[in-house]
Amino acid sequence: MNEQKSTSTYIDSNRKNIRAWAWYDWANSVYSLTITSAIFPVYYTAVTTTDSGSMVDFFGFTLENTVLYSWILSLSFLISAALTPILSGIADYGGRKKWFMQAFCYLGGFSSIALAGFTGPENLELGMTAFLLASLGFTGSLVFYNAFLPEICAPSEYDTVSARGYAMGYLGSMILLILNLLMIQKPDWFGLNPGTWPARISCITVGFWWIGFAQITFRGLPKEPQNRGFVPGILTKGFQELRHTWASLKNLPQLKIFLSGFFFYSMGIQTVMYMATLFGSKELKLETSDLILTVLLIQLVGIGGAYLFAWLAKMLGNPQAIVIALFIWMFICFAAWFTYTREEFFAIAIGVGLVMGGTQSLSRSTFARNLPATIDHASYFSLLDVTEKLAIVLGTASYGFFEVITGNMRNSIVLLMFFFLIGAAAMIGMIREQKRLKSR
Repeated sequence: MNEQKSTSTYIDSNRKNIRAWAWYDWANSVYSLTITSAIFPVYYTAVTTTDSGSMVDFFGFTLENTVLYSWILSLSFLISAALTPILSGIADYGGRKKWFMQAFCYLGGFSSIALAGFTGPENLELGMTAFLLASLGFTGSLVFYNAFLPEICAPSEYDTVSARGYAMGYLGSMILLILNLLMIQKPDWFGLNPGTWPARISCITVGFWWIGFAQITFRGLPKEPQNRGFVPGILTKGFQELRHTWASLKNLPQLKIFLSGFFFYSMGIQTVMYMATLFGSKELKLETSDLILTVLLIQLVGIGGAYLFAWLAKMLGNPQAIVIALFIWMFICFAAWFTYTREEFFAIAIGVGLVMGGTQSLSRSTFARNLPATIDHASYFSLLDVTEKLAIVLGTASYGFFEVITGNMRNSIVLLMFFFLIGAAAMIGMIREQKRLKSR
């Protein structure tokens, strides 16, 4: 890194910046809960399953509706993983993190609104294109959002500020989901006819909520220290920033160890997030209402979990708190193997909520704690993003592959335990590296 960039720690630690930053979690989390997890998957399956079956035609290709859905989701992650490292390098050089964050936010929000035009197989291409762009907007904006964390507060506040963001996200998404569920279950209360409109309007509410509350964040985030705009040669400089970031990892052993552990335990966490409802539906034959109640339960418990593990990190240290969370994850997977009833599934959901918020929140703050003194935060956080996206693709794919070769979805749970175990081993290695560096 050049000399100009080697002295910055954080820009401003006032409460206004922190509140504004946390509001983006409130704004964007409604997408991941309502569209990715709860309402849209159910709506998509319903409108693409006809009397003739669940096969759909997509740009001349015929395939299962669920296969198309998972492939579109995976494609959005792969595109994000390919684009964001380059864009983050450009953003760091030009001081344009907020601009890129806004661009991805508006892409995701307006694409969510466009999902209301999706009514079934007759306009499947429109629906899946909007879904792809909405997912890309969601994942892309988070890279630049996370990169602001080291710029709004001191390192001693990373854990609690990160937890505050996740807690606000859980609470905000839960409020909107409850409203949308009421609209779907009781459409006459809202002057709507039963049918597809309540679910389609839910997509519209997500878009307006996301864009609307994001304005609090955009107005309140601090001005970036170097805003050169889009100057000539910025693309070349963006690639140079990216090369500098990758090269710097050889001098950051703790960050390298963390990223390796984060990759493996993210394979477990993200797979649980995306496959839990399918497990409940396929293995336990739960009703849709029970599955959505499970999602709400995870969100509610996740609020307390984020703060609980922030407290544990303060008492024990970040890697130590993450190790505790990962061993709880392993126990949850073990218990899931023996889960056969609705009540047992709800108990598992409480455990997932407890550690999901804590693990995700601490991952963000632990990564920030181990960054070098720099203002190139977007370039570094793009590494975290790429690691997570590849973990999602490989985790969900290996989960499905393990089910295929063993013939039972329950057997895939063993694979998740293995992911968490490797992640825990890496974090223990990080603890040892910290002790070694302190003893020098």
